[in-house]
Amino acid sequence: MQTATTSPARAAASGQLEYQSGFGNEFVTEALPGALPVGRNSPQQCPYGLYAEQLSGTAFTAPRSDNRRSWLYRIRPAAQHRPFARIDNRRLTSRFDEAHATPNQLRWNPLPIPDQAAEPLDFIDGLFTMAGNGDPHAQCGCGIHLYVANRSMTDRYFYDADGELLIVPQQGRLRLATELGLLDVEPHEIAVIPRGIRFRVELPEGGARGYVCENFGAPFRLPDLGPIGSNGLANPRDFLAPVAWYEDRDGACELVARFMGNLWSAQMDHSPLDVVAWHGSHVPYKYDLRRFNAIGSISFDHPDPSIFLVLQSLSDTPGVDTIDFVIFPPRVLAMQDTFRPPWFHRNIASEFMGLISGVYDAKAEGFAPGGASLHNCMSGHGPDAGTFEKASAADTTRPQYITGSLAFMFETRCVIRPTRLALESSELQADYFECWQGLRKHFDPTRR
Repeated sequence: MQTATTSPARAAASGQLEYQSGFGNEFVTEALPGALPVGRNSPQQCPYGLYAEQLSGTAFTAPRSDNRRSWLYRIRPAAQHRPFARIDNRRLTSRFDEAHATPNQLRWNPLPIPDQAAEPLDFIDGLFTMAGNGDPHAQCGCGIHLYVANRSMTDRYFYDADGELLIVPQQGRLRLATELGLLDVEPHEIAVIPRGIRFRVELPEGGARGYVCENFGAPFRLPDLGPIGSNGLANPRDFLAPVAWYEDRDGACELVARFMGNLWSAQMDHSPLDVVAWHGSHVPYKYDLRRFNAIGSISFDHPDPSIFLVLQSLSDTPGVDTIDFVIFPPRVLAMQDTFRPPWFHRNIASEFMGLISGVYDAKAEGFAPGGASLHNCMSGHGPDAGTFEKASAADTTRPQYITGSLAFMFETRCVIRPTRLALESSELQADYFECWQGLRKHFDPTRR
């Protein structure tokens, strides 16, 4: 059990925030000494005149090992706000049936970050839905979004009732001020905001861009390691949760909710980030992808991409995940007499890829940081012609060092359906298919 105490002034005063380490822990933290009740969750009177409130991210009867819930001790209960009213969804949707899903390979250029004077965008306004499957009504599937933002949220707050948010920054640092504390997240790190947690996004460095996976299903968890053993991939101790921090601030505020695929707005007369103490396991967290311990072949053959699995959302079918979050980090390739880049393949799973930095080792050009690609179920894909020729002639008696590159993949068991806006966007590369047209015929029946 983790225990941490901090003062709100000290936590917010510098960029060096305090964190608690571990994944799935029962964390315990208070911003004022003695704010946590002793021995019970909901006493008749809480310390400091606080309200007790339970936030449940799983069913009450979920097994103890899977149960996610937190007890919050706050200045005002979350129920205190004016009625919600529908607002414009802008480029955000959970409708994935407005365009025909295509078996074609798709790739997009990065979304530009607009000038703030011409088009001011905070994190909510800057969300652009690219694709997805399932729907929040059935609590299954995911929405895949890009975000571009050029201004901080100030008196505006957000929560998602439809799913948890996996945020992957590509450009620009984010400060996530949440009900449970502060998270600073930069490119090469990720953050997960659980379903229902209220938060505000600040931009310490101005413009920001990245990716979001909205998980409608079971919460993300660390995969079991099986034959790998007890160590490797993402280590639990490298996941960081915030310590308690709060805003005791009165004044007009807007609370935006994502509910059943739409955006709703309610007015408040105080900040909703007023949790003085909390304990539980339904918490936001961050992880530095540079700490991922990559596992690979040291003899021959290129392993399946599941060896790079960071987080998974389980489905009701054993061995089949609803969503896999996979990364392709800097690593050493030592396989001999082996085609080292990802091989040509067709999958029952569907793959949405993004590039955070560098050059992806399966593509020589065209896949830019901030861009994206989509290869759906049974659509053939793999290295482009230039990469194939280079890798086929490479000296595999020596190790190959992949540095400065970080790509990731949202892989799902269901077809990922691109949205109409994504298919009509100017960033869609109409000539993506050309990267495989230069593959030459090498077949010679007289030569073994």
